[in-house]
Amino acid sequence: MSRMPHLPQLKRPDLPAFRERVQERVAEGELRWTRHVPSGLTLAGLCCGATAIKFALSASWKSAVAAIVLAAIFDAMDGFVARAIGADSEFGAQLDSLADLVSFGIAPALLVYVWMLNKAGSAGWAMALVFCVCCAIRLARFMIETPEDPPLEGGSKSRSDFGEGHAESTSFFSGVPTPAAACLVLLPMIVSFQVGGPTFANPALSMAVVGVTSLLMVSRLPTLSLKGWHLTRAARRALVAGLGLFAAAAIIFPWSTLTVGLLAYVASLPAATALARTAH
Repeated sequence: MSRMPHLPQLKRPDLPAFRERVQERVAEGELRWTRHVPSGLTLAGLCCGATAIKFALSASWKSAVAAIVLAAIFDAMDGFVARAIGADSEFGAQLDSLADLVSFGIAPALLVYVWMLNKAGSAGWAMALVFCVCCAIRLARFMIETPEDPPLEGGSKSRSDFGEGHAESTSFFSGVPTPAAACLVLLPMIVSFQVGGPTFANPALSMAVVGVTSLLMVSRLPTLSLKGWHLTRAARRALVAGLGLFAAAAIIFPWSTLTVGLLAYVASLPAATALARTAH
């Protein structure tokens, strides 16, 4: 009987070592072009936020919501890519903060106002302004607070030291991040896509949601952040699998999946507070 040929055993990829090699090549200038990738993603998110304003003015509600959600995806990607390739910079952090103000402050506030808050008259416009102001305050507050992590070589700070990435050294954000807040204020609109009727297309409900979300943005309420969690290999695999299933469901049932995701996030707020108290 002939024996089966011996197949070489494949080694598992050493991702941390690979990331270090990429960062070294970027620092040495061999992959200089990659330094612009995170800022390119940030600008793509900014364009999505600006496009959401265009859709809002033409009453294309679903397209406007989709544009803001896409901006949130780009916002998550730019910080991840910057840290992965060692392309963090103070310029990127400043650009990211300005893009967040447009995509997650001005765009959702204008969208909700044109869709429903305008029916409440001056009070509706005032509530839209409150959301924009709270978004700006949150971003400015984190830009000036001293980060816990040391600055990068040369004294520059990374984009993870600013804005929504400041809490990377811990497992919690302070307050609701602007991308999550932007999606939360759209929740009544998203639900109205599915059920119809005046129950959720209600100016009073929209004002209440905008008001509460605005307060949560500038609050010191601890909210979960995956950046500071050190997961095992099995946990990372489960997380990736879960995200894959969520993405597949979002493609097939976009509004239902987004609704479930946002409600799950709201349900996580009390749990985050309890975990933060336990950690301290």
